[in-house]
Amino acid sequence: MSKANAKGRTYQMNKWMRIGCTAALAAGLLVSLAGCGGNAPATTATAKKKIVVGTEATYRPFEWKDEQGEIIGFDVDLAREIGKEIGVEVEIKNTPFDNLIAELQNQSIDMIASAMTITEKRKESIGFSKPYYDSVQAIIVKEGSPIKTLADLKDKNVGVQNGTTGMGVAEKLLGERSTRIKRFETLPDALNTLRIDGLDAVIADKPVAQNYLVNNPDAKLLILEDTSLEKEQFGFAVRKGDRELQQQINDALDKLEKNGKIKELSLKYFGAK
Repeated sequence: MSKANAKGRTYQMNKWMRIGCTAALAAGLLVSLAGCGGNAPATTATAKKKIVVGTEATYRPFEWKDEQGEIIGFDVDLAREIGKEIGVEVEIKNTPFDNLIAELQNQSIDMIASAMTITEKRKESIGFSKPYYDSVQAIIVKEGSPIKTLADLKDKNVGVQNGTTGMGVAEKLLGERSTRIKRFETLPDALNTLRIDGLDAVIADKPVAQNYLVNNPDAKLLILEDTSLEKEQFGFAVRKGDRELQQQINDALDKLEKNGKIKELSLKYFGAK
């Protein structure tokens, strides 16, 4: 065989090798893309035997810090019980409420347990467990206030916790850009401001407002209910598409409901309900 023929044959072989490699890489890429399509992959939290749970620890009795600085509360205890059922360690991470969804999406946490209301808007970006607590928004005012209903707040200064459904109620009533809506990092900050006449009212979850009054008997505040305020349900949040963890939480909640643990925790933190 001449050098020219050998060179030509070598070229043809290299050409077909390149084409074969390219085809193999393309096939591998298609497999990878197929795996990336559709829903987000399941969390690796259960594989690691650990779930990092985000909560905003100023929302007593659902989550708050005790005198030793330990985060406790109904949500926290329930999250730990869920961890036992799933067979994973639970780490509690204190996080501002308004940052919880972003922390979940960037995988800094695996689950939210923070008295979070299940809403259609939130469902667009995160997944929820089945409901575990029924709640309702309430209006908190000072004793002797002329405010009696939600409609009375239309020309008033209203305090809310940032990112909550209470903020959504205020924005719907007064407008999203209303300067009369005063947003606070925590609910206690809003209620304390109400006490010193810095606000006309606060909109918040009724059980949390009730607990605040129990622990601050000298606050001289009243809780008003309004039938126009819709009932709400709290759920544990997971990353959207993380159906594995979502189902594990739901299964655990079913077991904890049946064995009486949820009722036990409810009596511990809320009394008769």
